[in-house]
Amino acid sequence: MRFEGSTDYVATQDLMLAVNAAIALQRPLLVKGEPGTGKTMLAETVAEALGLPLLQWHIKSTTKAQQGLYEYDAVSRLRDSQLGGEHGSRVHDISNYIVKGVLWQAFSAETPTVLLIDEVDKADIEFPNDLLRELDRMEFYVYETRELVKARHRPIVFITSNNEKELPDAFLRRCFFHYIKFPDKETMQSIIDVHFPGLKQALIREALEVFFDLREIPGLKKKPSTSELLDWLKLLVAEDIPPEALRTKDQKAAIPPLHGALLKNEQDVHLFERLVFMARQNR
Repeated sequence: MRFEGSTDYVATQDLMLAVNAAIALQRPLLVKGEPGTGKTMLAETVAEALGLPLLQWHIKSTTKAQQGLYEYDAVSRLRDSQLGGEHGSRVHDISNYIVKGVLWQAFSAETPTVLLIDEVDKADIEFPNDLLRELDRMEFYVYETRELVKARHRPIVFITSNNEKELPDAFLRRCFFHYIKFPDKETMQSIIDVHFPGLKQALIREALEVFFDLREIPGLKKKPSTSELLDWLKLLVAEDIPPEALRTKDQKAAIPPLHGALLKNEQDVHLFERLVFMARQNR
């Protein structure tokens, strides 16, 4: 089972090598990179390319590892016991109140699956450690039903992180790691061609100049990402903005149209406006 890329996702040779290495080692692939570089979409693309079902677990700050295994719904059981009748007959079987989590679904699936654990660094620092045994041994114990759940097939696990928190060393040892570098102009051109086939090259060329100039501004709190460039291009096309509107003799002395798609906080907008004002004053 090998990932050879996709027509809908521009994967570098290094990235494809990392995916196939994780599959061969039967270890989770930990993917880091700037927000908007396609970490989440990678799992979706691999699942589609390999013809496997995709299970997604999007992590929040309140997420606990136990939720990925199962949850015991004691409140529903208490309510049914109070209602009696048809509801009361369910109470005697505790398995009626066990809610299967994403990991249980992946372990019990009849075919191999792709499992995405998205933005693992959003959760508590203990979250990765709490998953170590389950991801390593591919099994866990359900205490309420005294049942040992073993994986029928080892899922292909993708774990993404935006580097908001450091991950424990013990967790890192059990993963294959890959950092998605920010695309250079050539790779970005390929990404744009996938999403906007047939777009005028003059518009792409000017848009890329503006985009990479913005990213190089020192002091930006949030640099514009790949996904934001694609949003900006979509708006430029929708508003029928010509390439000439992006081109000036001194790009740093002009505010690009619809720049709100690229700059997402007031500090960066004010910084950019000040730099533009200074550039105009120095002409």
